[in-house]
Amino acid sequence: MKKKVLAVVLAAVMAMGLAACGSREDAKESKTGDEKTYTVGISQFAEHGSLDNCREGFIEGLKESGFEEGKNLKVEVKNAAADQGTAKQISDAFVSDKADLICGIATPSAQAAYNSAMNTDIPVIFTAVTDPKAAKLANEDGTPAGEVTGTSDELPIKKQLEMIHKVLPDAKKVGILYTTSEVNSVSAIKTYEKLAGDYGITIVTKGVSQTADISLAADEILSEVDCLTNLTDNTVVNSLATILDKANEKKIPVFASEVEQVKLGCVAAEGIDYIALGKQTGKMAAEVLKGEKKASEMKYETISEPGLYVNTKAAKDLGITLDEEFVKSAVESFDSISK
Repeated sequence: MKKKVLAVVLAAVMAMGLAACGSREDAKESKTGDEKTYTVGISQFAEHGSLDNCREGFIEGLKESGFEEGKNLKVEVKNAAADQGTAKQISDAFVSDKADLICGIATPSAQAAYNSAMNTDIPVIFTAVTDPKAAKLANEDGTPAGEVTGTSDELPIKKQLEMIHKVLPDAKKVGILYTTSEVNSVSAIKTYEKLAGDYGITIVTKGVSQTADISLAADEILSEVDCLTNLTDNTVVNSLATILDKANEKKIPVFASEVEQVKLGCVAAEGIDYIALGKQTGKMAAEVLKGEKKASEMKYETISEPGLYVNTKAAKDLGITLDEEFVKSAVESFDSISK
């Protein structure tokens, strides 16, 4: 009888042990299955090649760091169509929806995102911001102004001027179209004006306040200059096709600030790879989402080396003969014009 009782007790103990193991495994599976899904709101100021590349790279950078759509990441992308009021509405909505992080692509969207999230615990990561200090996103020493950091597409202006002088050694007046409300453009122009004299060049500027002003402004500035050079000005880049049409009619070369503009028919650019810039930004965002660092603990970053991009078809159409070694030195050259 005692043996039977002992057997029953042992069986019960074993059953309880197995049940406990099962419970631990169930808990483990439940924890894995319930892994948090992070919501990242992307506010893109305008739709054009460089900003699209930034967005693509940003999402890829997050993926490479362990945050993947459909698994543990939800990405909401909204485009402001180059309207600063819309950029504010987008950021306000992301804050209202309690996004885990907001990415502002281009200076106006980055500023709007930071202003909307300033009194919350939502971090803001920016990209394609030419001058974070002038945009009040960073302090003068490069430290963040708050829970905000990211990457700058600071223009390699000295290299751009060297390149223009090499291609057009007789050029004396270089024109720049810009949007008066974009602090990134105003900042870049100051640097151009500071350095241009070293190459015997005078900078001629023409400001616009909206897309509708571009056509007339282009006509006016093209009558005064030997060539144009673009900034990363969102309103102007959005209207690049119009500018190129007018410039080509007058046989006036247009130089770009990045590769996508070169593909569209600008002669050349000393610019950066915006997909790489976006990836760099995505990896910074991942550090914040993982809790490894706060945005306020990370100085903004830049890509150290620009690259030369050349469109031989655009040059040929304008009667410009490019030095063979110059073309060979390009990161990438194009013999056609995208439409």
